[in-house]
Amino acid sequence: MPRIAGVDIPNDKRIEFSLRYIFGVGPKIAIDVLKEAQIEVGTKAKDLTEEEVARIAAVIDRNYQVEGQLRRMVQSNIARLKDIRCYRGMRHRAHLPVRGQRTRTNARTRKGPKKTVAGKKGVKEAR
Repeated sequence: MPRIAGVDIPNDKRIEFSLRYIFGVGPKIAIDVLKEAQIEVGTKAKDLTEEEVARIAAVIDRNYQVEGQLRRMVQSNIARLKDIRCYRGMRHRAHLPVRGQRTRTNARTRKGPKKTVAGKKGVKEAR
């Protein structure tokens, strides 16, 4: 398994799909990296030479923020929003959807499992 940016990428897949296992590398960036490293798009990851792997790693290190560096940047951005107490920061603090989604129904991923609240019982008439 080739190791790029601290991630073992799968051998059996084409390199443009294998690169997507790196956090911060999507379809467009993967293709751009291969073009800049002058590697054919359809090549399998196991067929790459050490030199080609080194070229890919060099291009990614030079031009893109990936893995730990990108995760730290995202976390610091969220911490900044929380510190300045903006609306998005408050939504992050409350573990609610941040980007305008409805919460009356759905939003179970963000809110967690249902917490059932007992309903009101009818008031009985006294005789």
